[in-house]
Amino acid sequence: MTPPDGGAGLSHPVATVRAVPVLNDAARALLESPTLAHLTTLDPDGAPQVSAVWVGLDGDDIVSGHMRRTRKVRNVAHDGRVALSLQSDVVNAHGLQEYMVVRGTARVEEGGAAALLQRLAHVYLGPDVVFPPPGVGGAGYVIRTTPERVTGVGAWVPTPG
Repeated sequence: MTPPDGGAGLSHPVATVRAVPVLNDAARALLESPTLAHLTTLDPDGAPQVSAVWVGLDGDDIVSGHMRRTRKVRNVAHDGRVALSLQSDVVNAHGLQEYMVVRGTARVEEGGAAALLQRLAHVYLGPDVVFPPPGVGGAGYVIRTTPERVTGVGAWVPTPG
C-alpha cells in the first residue's frame, strides 16, 4: 500500500494555514464609528451602483440593514462582489485625508434589519433614538460582507514587512 504522501515517507505533519483577519483594530474602530460607508454593488449589466449606508460589525463581517428590497439588496443577491469606502476625519502628516476601501463578498439575509438598524442608530444618531421610525415595519434584509482586502490611506492598511 502506498502512503498518502505518495511514498515520500515524510515524517512531519501537514501544516495548516490559519486565516488572518483582514480587519485590524484601526479598521474595526472606523467601521464602528458614525462614519457613513459608501457601498458599491454591481447592477445586472455590470454597472456600479453606489449607496451611502450605516455599517457595523458582526464578528469579522461588515453588516448593514435595509428595510426594503432596494436596488443594492437585489444587486447583492445577484452578484456578491462589493466594495465599501469610508473617509475618516484624520488628515495625516502628508496632508492626505485618510480613507479605507474594503473589498469583499456579500450576501443577503432575510430578516433582522430592524434590530440592526436600531443598534446602528445609537451609533449614528444618538443613544435615545428609536429607529426605524414608527410606521416602517417588516423583517427587512441584512447585507453581510466578508472582507477580503483592505486598501486606502491610514492605519488599516497593512505595512509591508
